[in-house]
Amino acid sequence: MKNMRLRDLPNFFRITGSDHTSSNFTADAIDRTGDAAATIVHTFKVLESDVFCTLSSMIPKKSTMGASNGWTRESMIYVNFGSIAFMTPPQLVEFAMGLADSNQCFLWVLRLDSTNGDIAIFPEEFVEETREIGFLFGWCPQERVLYHPSIGGILTHCGWNSTIESLSAEVLMLYWPCFRDQLTNCKYICDDWGAGLEIDSNVKRDEVEWLVRELTEGEVGKKMRSKAMEWKRMAEEAIGAKGPSSLNLDKLLDEVLSK
Repeated sequence: MKNMRLRDLPNFFRITGSDHTSSNFTADAIDRTGDAAATIVHTFKVLESDVFCTLSSMIPKKSTMGASNGWTRESMIYVNFGSIAFMTPPQLVEFAMGLADSNQCFLWVLRLDSTNGDIAIFPEEFVEETREIGFLFGWCPQERVLYHPSIGGILTHCGWNSTIESLSAEVLMLYWPCFRDQLTNCKYICDDWGAGLEIDSNVKRDEVEWLVRELTEGEVGKKMRSKAMEWKRMAEEAIGAKGPSSLNLDKLLDEVLSK
């Protein structure tokens, strides 16, 4: 720590002897970091770069929480089939085991009625194989998730909201369209916009595994990533101060308020 004076440290750091509760507690916690599965430090790298580098050599399994995070960029798959799309119990199993076999971290938002109104039931092997890499929730703030730097792709039903949000966040898409505009959306994103891959309607775990790996690690995913970056840039330009989306919104407000 540069330019650090003794009086800038916590007072119990200046106490000699070994009978101070806070001092002993801190020393014991530091000793235990070597055995910990992970140590979370509430900071971000640019804010405390010197301390971060030093701690990295002392605490190998360290993750900073804040603007930085413990996962590498684009390492996690976000799974969300929206609020009205359904799948059959066998299809749920195929998706689940495909994700498990891909060995990629994933966050799955799953409605209780997602399997045609039935309660979703996962195979025991899925639960065991994904215990350390899978996270299941009933709801999440999707836009915040998509903009998190650990998200590398979304497995989605091709809803338009998810499509626009994913493009704007530079997130690649695995598409499993079910009905309505989802089929058209899938065509555009996979064939015309080059930022996604389609999963066959008759979903199989082998295909899910292969596509997840291709999206996150393969050459096709790398090529699509450059496309996604370009779409994100254009999305940001559209909502800039002089961008067409912003100008159109201003125009709409002016017309409404003038009446």
